[in-house]
Amino acid sequence: MFIYNFKLNKKFFSKVLIVIFSIICCILLAISICKILKEIKTNKDNEIVKNNYSIPSPDIAELTPENYCNVLKEVHEDLNTYVGQKISFTGYVYRVADLKENQFILARDMIINSKNQTVVVGFLCEYENAKDLVNDSWIKISGKIDKGNFYGEIPVIKIETLEEASIPDNPYVSPPSDSFLPTAVIY
Repeated sequence: MFIYNFKLNKKFFSKVLIVIFSIICCILLAISICKILKEIKTNKDNEIVKNNYSIPSPDIAELTPENYCNVLKEVHEDLNTYVGQKISFTGYVYRVADLKENQFILARDMIINSKNQTVVVGFLCEYENAKDLVNDSWIKISGKIDKGNFYGEIPVIKIETLEEASIPDNPYVSPPSDSFLPTAVIY
């Protein structure tokens, strides 16, 4: 049987613990500082991008079946950025019971699964002669995005021009994609 006589130097052991604890604290502090600086840089870069691109384009943005839902989603999520943006697209007149006489939804059907099930998506529009438009009739509009209120703040297209349109070859729109990169100007 072996007996070890182990004597612990309390002063030395406490100094080692203090050094190890100090090193761990320094490492954690350095990691925290790096994360904070990275966050500040990311926020600054995002602010620069927003500031460089927040002026709405003087051109009219044309929505397509491919970008329709991406744009619709982005405008709803960041309305302040897009107020004043000129926009043009084709859809059909869709109404719900709570709309005012000068309002309608310019809608498209978004495919939600492989069985061709769809949901109605669209922008609320305001037009002086909206009551004269026939439900489910296809039209092409041009107008400006503005703030409106329909059970909360939502984008409203103030229609400047409206013309009859035929049903497009592809009346359906694609769901929003994960690869869509929002900007402050609709292209």
